[in-house]
Amino acid sequence: MSATIALQLAFWTPLTGALLIAFNGRHPAVREALTIITAILLFASLAVLAPAVFDGARPGLMMAEPLPGLSLQLTVEPLGLLFALLASLLWIVTSVYSVGYMRARQETNLTRFYTCFALSLWTAMGMALAGNLLTLFVFYELLTLSTYPLVTHSGSEQARRSGRLYLGLLLAPSLGFLLFALIWTWQLAGTLDFVEGGSLRGTASPALLGILFALYAFGISKAALMPLHRWLPAAMVAPTPVSALLHAVAVVKGGVFFLLKVTLYVFGIDLVAELQATQWLLYVAAATILLASLVALSKDNLKARLAYSTISQLGYIVLGTFLATSSGIIGSTLHMVMHAFGKITLFFCAGAILLATQKTAVSQMHGVGRNMPFTMSAFLIGSLCIIGLPPAGGVWSKWFLMLATLEAGHQALLVVLMASSLLSALYLLTVPLRGFFYPSPADMAGKGIREAPLACLLAIGLTASGCVGLFFYADSLYAIARLLTPGDGHG
Repeated sequence: MSATIALQLAFWTPLTGALLIAFNGRHPAVREALTIITAILLFASLAVLAPAVFDGARPGLMMAEPLPGLSLQLTVEPLGLLFALLASLLWIVTSVYSVGYMRARQETNLTRFYTCFALSLWTAMGMALAGNLLTLFVFYELLTLSTYPLVTHSGSEQARRSGRLYLGLLLAPSLGFLLFALIWTWQLAGTLDFVEGGSLRGTASPALLGILFALYAFGISKAALMPLHRWLPAAMVAPTPVSALLHAVAVVKGGVFFLLKVTLYVFGIDLVAELQATQWLLYVAAATILLASLVALSKDNLKARLAYSTISQLGYIVLGTFLATSSGIIGSTLHMVMHAFGKITLFFCAGAILLATQKTAVSQMHGVGRNMPFTMSAFLIGSLCIIGLPPAGGVWSKWFLMLATLEAGHQALLVVLMASSLLSALYLLTVPLRGFFYPSPADMAGKGIREAPLACLLAIGLTASGCVGLFFYADSLYAIARLLTPGDGHG
């Protein structure tokens, strides 16, 4: 199969799957099978592209040119392919989990649910494979719109209210800051193409370029820098499979992926390192890391705690990007993957606990591990990955991020990362400690082991195994991340 055909398959497969799912709403088994098959075909087509792309090939596809010099095009490069592989692989696992979860919950409107799920992955693929800023921006906005029905799936007043907040806090910064930043970039550089080393060097004074970089930082609100973070806790009203894949992987990683692309291919890390604005943006990211960790510690609702944990961990990726060193970019790239596996495991476990016990609060976790040992053990593994402790992969990404703070001469930021890791240990390990070492309450005593449906347990086992596997086999990921920083001169 040629690279061009594989690229076309990777782009069109989720959209085709969404249409087929929509037309098979009366056949639940067919609808669910189509969801899983579509996810597998997407990952397979991306896997075909991987060897050539990681060896230096850059297959592309022109889709449209609405204006002279402004085109919608696809180009596969290492960072985008890594993001696409991550989202597509975890879509397979989440599809399996969804079958067990949504059936057990006896949810309604499942055709719309699975259709929008596939549409969301199509827009995420559009972002991952975007060949220029215009294409990336278009699919970034489509991702917001396609996930809105998933956030409001239950149709309750709370879901509709949270959906409005979700849309408002994602669309307003995009249309106010990000769109303006794209127009300004076009005016300065004369192109929206991604350029190795950046396209903006020498186009304006450092002060103006610093303002432009700040517009990107806050305009890409999916990266969840405070104070533009509240959309993420609001989205937790969505069903657990949505929270797991889209709000632990595709949507939130879409934000930090966008920021990484802008840093690497619009500004260039040499220029970012020189901007004065970068210095105060580093401390915005640091404040986000610490404040979100403290808020997470105060939340008793488990999904709310995980949501604020995500905000904090996204801050790690943003911080590493803003440090603009080799270790920072490598650490951010690795953490994009490590956090995805750790956090999706935690969300899967939270959903399994809800199915089996109807409990949603951390204070209600007493004895749950004795009734659900598999689920609570997986929660412990996912927690270790987020905290950055062996034998889970998060230890490697956090190592490079901490090394980056020293390379850049920001010892205070090293203290921030260490403090946040301690806080994450407090707000995450509390759950398995309560689950395994506290006595079961009266409503659970004597009921034996009650795990979630088999499909849910299979998904949990796969992602928890991924967390451990990433600890022992991180070399390949490191090699990919290293492709993003050749000869940068920053360590």
